[in-house]
Parts: sequence; C-alpha cells; structure tokens
Amino acid sequence: MGLIDKLISTARRSSPWLLHFDCGSCNGCDIETLACLTPVYDVERFGVVNVGNPKHADILLVTGTVNLRNREVLAVLYEQMPEPKVVVAIGACGLSGGIFREAPNVVGGVDKVIPVDVYVPGCPARPEAIIDGVVLALEKFRGKALAVL
Repeated sequence: MGLIDKLISTARRSSPWLLHFDCGSCNGCDIETLACLTPVYDVERFGVVNVGNPKHADILLVTGTVNLRNREVLAVLYEQMPEPKVVVAIGACGLSGGIFREAPNVVGGVDKVIPVDVYVPGCPARPEAIIDGVVLALEKFRGKALAVL
C-alpha cells in the first residue's frame, strides 16, 4: 500500500461518510434517523457526514423491510461501496421484517441480502439507539480500516 492509500485510509477512519437507504417501511425509523442529523442529537459531532452516493460511503444505514423489488437495489448499493464498509440495520423491520415479515413480497431483514455488522432494535428505533449503533459501527469500521493497512 502506497503513501496515498495510507493517507486516504487515515482520512476515512477519521471522518466516515454514511449512506441511508430505506428499503420500504412506515418511515418511522427514517424520521428518527434524520432526527440524528438535527442540532438536538448532532451525529456529525462524531465526524460522520451523510452522503447520497454509495461510492463515497463507508457506513450503510438500512431501514425497512427487504422485499422482492428492492433486494437487488440494496445488494447493488452494498457492492458499490468501497472496502472496508459497515452495515447498520435499523428498526424491527430492518432486523427481521417486523410486522410485515409474513407478507408474501417480504424477504425479511437486511441480513437476508447483505452482511450486517450492527443491529439497532426498536419500532421505531430511538435516535439515541441509532446514535449508539452508529458509534459501534464507527468502531467496527475503524477496526476494518486498520486491518486493511
């Protein structure tokens, strides 16, 4: 690994970027996730920046149930993220399919399609729990980033 790669790896560990993807839910967890970005909770104090491009993201936050229509999109988003990467499944729907798990079009939780590093339970998940999950994801990401060096 060259000097430039080491610098990029160090920068990514210091200020990881996250991508939020809603697989399809009641939007309760999405509202709570967005609340984390407000001045009340201010998740950016941990150096986290919310981005819209998976090619720039280090952490993928996923809310909602995975269904037959969005499982490919979720898999493609995950594949487009550079290594190392961390996935956080948020809410009961992201963990297991939630109240929609018996629906014929629901595949289940996020881990049915992509590997998940951190699970944040709740219906909807509280902003404090989401922040705890993001902080845990940051620790896992930094560990993975150091392993790359």
